[in-house]
Amino acid sequence: MFDPKQEAPRAHVASFPFARLLTAAATVAAVCGSVLAPVPALAKTAAPKPVLDASAVATPDRYSADAAQQIFAAGGNAVDAAVAIAFTLAVTDPGAGNIGGGGFMTLFVDGKPYFLDYRERAPQQATREMYLDDKGSLVPNMSVVGHRAVGVPGTVEGMWEAQQRFGKLKWKQVLAPAIHYATDGFQVEPWLQKQHDDAAKTFAGKTNFDAYFSNLKAGTTFRQPELAQTLSRIAGDGGREFYEGRTGDLIAQQMYGHGLVTKQDLIQYKAVWRQPLTADWNGYQIVTAPPPSSGGVGLIQMLKMKADLKQGFDGLELNSAPYIHLIAQIEDRVFADRQQYLGDPDSYKVPVARLLDDAYLAQRADEVKPDEVPGAAPVKPGLGDSAPEKAQTTHFSVVDKWGNAVSNTYTLNGTFGSGVVADGGGFLLNDAMDDFVTTPATTTGASGAVADGPNTVAPGRRPLSSMTPTLLLKDNTVALAIGTPGGSRIFTSIFQVMTDLYDFNMTPTDALAAMRFHHQLLPQKTIYFEPYRPVADELATQLKALGYTLEQQSFNGDVQMIRVDGTTPVPAADPRGVGVARVMH
Repeated sequence: MFDPKQEAPRAHVASFPFARLLTAAATVAAVCGSVLAPVPALAKTAAPKPVLDASAVATPDRYSADAAQQIFAAGGNAVDAAVAIAFTLAVTDPGAGNIGGGGFMTLFVDGKPYFLDYRERAPQQATREMYLDDKGSLVPNMSVVGHRAVGVPGTVEGMWEAQQRFGKLKWKQVLAPAIHYATDGFQVEPWLQKQHDDAAKTFAGKTNFDAYFSNLKAGTTFRQPELAQTLSRIAGDGGREFYEGRTGDLIAQQMYGHGLVTKQDLIQYKAVWRQPLTADWNGYQIVTAPPPSSGGVGLIQMLKMKADLKQGFDGLELNSAPYIHLIAQIEDRVFADRQQYLGDPDSYKVPVARLLDDAYLAQRADEVKPDEVPGAAPVKPGLGDSAPEKAQTTHFSVVDKWGNAVSNTYTLNGTFGSGVVADGGGFLLNDAMDDFVTTPATTTGASGAVADGPNTVAPGRRPLSSMTPTLLLKDNTVALAIGTPGGSRIFTSIFQVMTDLYDFNMTPTDALAAMRFHHQLLPQKTIYFEPYRPVADELATQLKALGYTLEQQSFNGDVQMIRVDGTTPVPAADPRGVGVARVMH
């Protein structure tokens, strides 16, 4: 075992010796040759009777969809497929898919809802002002690039917990597709090369990123032998190997002398089963993410406040200026509450029940007026924005023929995380520490949300998130699985798609293709539009006349969802991305 107190880190390897690559590849092939074969079918047992016509997935890329199809063909359920998707994306979508990050999973299994929090944690050596210089100023990029940006990863522990509790297949079986893609490679798409090229400029000379990822060139086959070895260890020894075994040693060694994460931090990490947030809406039951996500609270608040304002919305055209004006006022109030009250529930008492109380939301909705002048009066928290995560997250949704469902959102935070690769392990580490308030009591972060006490850095604390993996139930059966990347835009995007589906009766395809916009408390009076559906000139003129400033964001969103119509799952992938919607009989 590596002991950081006794052993100095090995020298940084600028590039892999070719012989080392061949040796690693040969080792993986020898150890895992059987893993590369098709996943063997589950032995026949008394299986529950299917309640749906088929299983279905909506995933961010074709490789992860193929992995899920392989798992379903072997007799696996939605949880098995979700874990296989997650590990596959760690190989084929290294900018966001991960084993070095964290996230949230909302599940519905055997008729019961569950929520799994495998969010990253601050290391035990972390401090509230760790990113400030001796004058109290933020040190540029320290919480974004490099070793000190890294929080304790949670993804492997989360996947292990979920699969061991609810999976039907063996652990090795669900990791087989990911090991295959790491060993034999996958074809790099142009979007991934562009993602790499943009990130490489940020990481140049600061991390070992290009030692591992410089060959991400469109049209080439990209192989990751060290990652294949890591995945093979995890497959053979179980999820705790990542924390307690050789892989944990590699992370601690990479951090030694540069970052704060220690082997003890890794050993102490545990995913947490939490009670999901639930609420009645539109004849459905919402099942969504509790704190440390702000997204579930925000989503329920928005949906219920809009329902309370039904009379005001009646007759308004979707995404017209008056419609957007009312939604913007709702968003102001939701983000004001987010700023003041939300954080890690293990270190801060979050008043969730009060924030979701029907009377409270009706009172907040009553503050929304068609003739309100944007920014004329400050919107305050209602009971008495935190630093936002980056948009480069990823989401997938899974429903199986037995009626089980998984909605999973996970992230490295920024694209390719901190840019630090666990040398010898072949996987990227997150920059989740930037999701904390890095400059206490000031405004921070790319999208201008306000910083405040509940989300400051503290040892062991989980940073606030907007990830919002969500399920809708109808008569205790799954009606919708939905989620998206997007940082602070996550729950506002999910809100729009859900209202398009159920308030405006759109098809899943049309709901995903519809225009989306975003507004939050700060910057005041600003409405963001996306490149995919730019704001029309006439609408822009009308919004400016109401007092708004319009900005175009660079991020489009990538909603992956499955709606269940009767007994038929209808998956849909966001046209803004390269996702795959697939039904599997």
